[in-house]
Amino acid sequence: QVQLVESGGGLVQPGGSLRLSCAASVSIFSGYAMGWYRQAPGKQRELVAAITSGGSTNYADSVKGRFTISRDNAKNTVYLQMNSPKREDTAVYYCNALSVPGGMEYWGKGTLVTVSS
Repeated sequence: QVQLVESGGGLVQPGGSLRLSCAASVSIFSGYAMGWYRQAPGKQRELVAAITSGGSTNYADSVKGRFTISRDNAKNTVYLQMNSPKREDTAVYYCNALSVPGGMEYWGKGTLVTVSS
């Protein structure tokens, strides 16, 4: 069982910056793709950014150029650097791990990000 713990959420002003962290309980990076998802009130959960074990990244169009996903294999941690956040980025952000191959999926409990002045 893989456990994921998010941290770093909170209140941030529009145009500011915030970094989210996701710590994994085991060394998962060699066989897992990692991702950040978010869910705003009344909306479906959506992919924000993902990174493969090889370091390839993918972003939602709405965050391209503003958010950056990265991973520190030595620390079993994945990050989401949020620059120039907008009010519409307000959501609960969830960390996701997907085993490749195999398709086993794990979720963190989420961390709330509120973008407001």
